[in-house]
Amino acid sequence: MTSVDYAALLLRVSVGGLVLAHAYLKYAVFTPKGTTDYFQSLGVPGYFGLIAIAAETAGGLGLIFGVATRLAAILLIPLMAGTIVLVHGKNGFWFTNQGGGWEYPALWIVCLIVIALIGSGSAALWPIWG
Repeated sequence: MTSVDYAALLLRVSVGGLVLAHAYLKYAVFTPKGTTDYFQSLGVPGYFGLIAIAAETAGGLGLIFGVATRLAAILLIPLMAGTIVLVHGKNGFWFTNQGGGWEYPALWIVCLIVIALIGSGSAALWPIWG
């Protein structure tokens, strides 16, 4: 393995783990009902919350295991962009601002773009579309 392969592994496993943790948060802490209610409070259909849970679960696992890595990264970008538009954008740049600014979701988008560009690396479980 090259240093680029190690970098791809580190980046996709760390980002995938964080994405998966957010899916777990929506499911186990906020609950699917709480998540759908929150999405409705943002002015979007509540079922978008369930789509977010499914996308974060599938995308996080895809990144962690290197399965359809590029596709998973690309499909997670609109989800992160949605958090900026619907939730964090109005709170300013800094994530330490009240309600969290858009700094952190923007960093996630950059990381997902980098993953999409470099792919899975050689340590992928199933590097199709990787």
